[in-house]
Amino acid sequence: MDQLARTPKQLGALIQRRRRLLKMSQSEAADRAGLRQEMVSKIEGGSPGTAIRSICDLLAALDLELRVAQRSRGSAQDIEQVF
Repeated sequence: MDQLARTPKQLGALIQRRRRLLKMSQSEAADRAGLRQEMVSKIEGGSPGTAIRSICDLLAALDLELRVAQRSRGSAQDIEQVF
């Protein structure tokens, strides 16, 4: 799974897609990440102000990683159409 996310909403959608692919509930993902289910819901919903530590913990629990790359020329709206 190599996907591009430029907004919290897009990142949340990718995280949710992975969790569902693993047939895992939000509660199960939260337990694995050491978070509360409500935090998983906020991350998946693209809630602003989420601590990067919480996002990284959830990514690790879902066997995902965050990569930083130079921005390509497509706009956030172009990427949004993928979701």
